[in-house]
Amino acid sequence: MSILQKWKDGLARTSKRTFGQIANILGATEITDDIWDDLEALLIQADLGIETVDAVLDALEARVDSEGLTKAYELREGLRQELRKLLQAPPPIELNSAPAVVLLVGVNGSGKTTSAAKLGARFREQGKSVLLAAADTFRAAAIEQLQTWGERLGLPVIAGQPGADPGAVTYDAVQSALARGIDVVVVDTAGRLHTRYNLMQELQKVHRVAGKALPGAPHAVWLVMDATTGQNALQQAKAFREAVRVTGIILTKLDSSARGGMAFAIQRELGIPILFAGLGEKPQDLEPFDPDAFVDGILAELE
Repeated sequence: MSILQKWKDGLARTSKRTFGQIANILGATEITDDIWDDLEALLIQADLGIETVDAVLDALEARVDSEGLTKAYELREGLRQELRKLLQAPPPIELNSAPAVVLLVGVNGSGKTTSAAKLGARFREQGKSVLLAAADTFRAAAIEQLQTWGERLGLPVIAGQPGADPGAVTYDAVQSALARGIDVVVVDTAGRLHTRYNLMQELQKVHRVAGKALPGAPHAVWLVMDATTGQNALQQAKAFREAVRVTGIILTKLDSSARGGMAFAIQRELGIPILFAGLGEKPQDLEPFDPDAFVDGILAELE
C-alpha cells in the first residue's frame, strides 16, 4: 500500500462523514448565503473549532471577492489551500542525547502505551537502541501490556510493581539506559485527568526525576491525544502544556475517528506541532505527520 493510500484509508471516516457532505454542497450552484451557512455548520461538525472555522470562511470570502468566484465548486481548491495553511510541517525530530529521554503524557485511554511501543519499533528501524519504561504503575494492565509489546518487538522494558513510584521507575530506566549505552528511552506515564491537580503534580515529579537521572532530560515531552474525542481534547492539551512543557503531539486513532478535523484546531489554538498520527493498529501504522497527505485524505470526497 502506498503511503498516500494509507492516509486516505486512515482518514476515510472523517472524509466520508463530513467532507463528503461538503462535496455535495460545493456543486455547480451559485455561491449563496445558504452555501456559507451550510459550509460553516459542516466544518464545525468536523471538529475544526469555531475560531478556526471563522478564519477559514473569512479567507474563502476574501478569495471570492478578489478572484470574482461565483460558483460553489470554485471554492473547493480554495478550501484545500486554506486548510493546508493551518497545518505546519513537523520539525525534524532530533534526539541526539545519549540516551534521549522521551516522556509520553496524556489522559486515560488516549493510547500512550501502544504509542510507546510503536515509537520503540520506529526508532529501532532507524538503527537506534531503545528501552521502554513502564511508568504507568497505577494500572497493572498497562505494565503487562508494555511488557508484552517489548517481548513482541524485542525491546527491553524497565518496570516496577503495580503501585510503585512512577518517578522511581523513570529514574531506574534512565540509569539503566546510561549503563547499557541505550540511544532512546521512551517513558509511558499513567493517564492523568487534566482537572486533577494532584495527578498533574505527580506527572511534574516524573518530569523532574528524569532530569535528576540525566541533566537535560526529558529531551522531548509528547502529548498523546485521542482523535475520537474531538474538541474536548483541547482543554486537556492546554493543561498538559502548562504542566510539563509539551513539545509535540501524537494524534492517535485517526482511523477509527470521524473527528480528524481537530488537527486543525490543535495547530491553530495550541501551536504545538503534530509529530505522528495513528492510522491503524500495527507498529508500522504510527506515521510521521504529513500535512499534505492529511489534507488530501480528509478531502478525498471532494475529488
